[in-house]
Amino acid sequence: METAQSTGGKAAAGAADSDDDDDEEAGDMEDFLDSGMLDANDPGTLLPTTVKTPSQSAEEEGIEQTRTYDLHITYDKYYQTPRLWLIGYNESRKPLSVEQMYEDFSADHAKKTITMESHPHVSGPPMASIHPCRHAEVMKKIIQTVADGGRELDVHNYLVIFLKFVQAVIPTIEYDYTRNFSF
Repeated sequence: METAQSTGGKAAAGAADSDDDDDEEAGDMEDFLDSGMLDANDPGTLLPTTVKTPSQSAEEEGIEQTRTYDLHITYDKYYQTPRLWLIGYNESRKPLSVEQMYEDFSADHAKKTITMESHPHVSGPPMASIHPCRHAEVMKKIIQTVADGGRELDVHNYLVIFLKFVQAVIPTIEYDYTRNFSF
């Protein structure tokens, strides 16, 4: 307790010293306004009306349209494993149709392992759900491999490995690969 008080006193003294170093008089706000620094017509300001929205002509010009996905992970009590839910959006942040979402998934898994279902906790349009029937088997093998090496897989690493495993089903969605695993 005593250390914290003395540290706080030093910090307060340091702040007071830095205020003493600034001997210049504070600028007048009217002078600042008169200088034109707050002009409404600042040429460096980007107005929302000047931003182009994605259009069909952009696709014709070869500009790649990007899609984003929100990922939800729930726990599937029956399979006792995480279950992944995805909802996609276009560049204008409008939800993708079911057909558009299926375009982003592996053809081998679309409408088989990946189905469109209502999320158990979030209302709204159907979300893509990756059926968890094989998740537990694969993740148990990974956990066993780690355990055989004399280590334990913590929750954070488990979820990252789970997402990388699921990426086989969703090859068009990229995850951060900079995470280093040492088992």
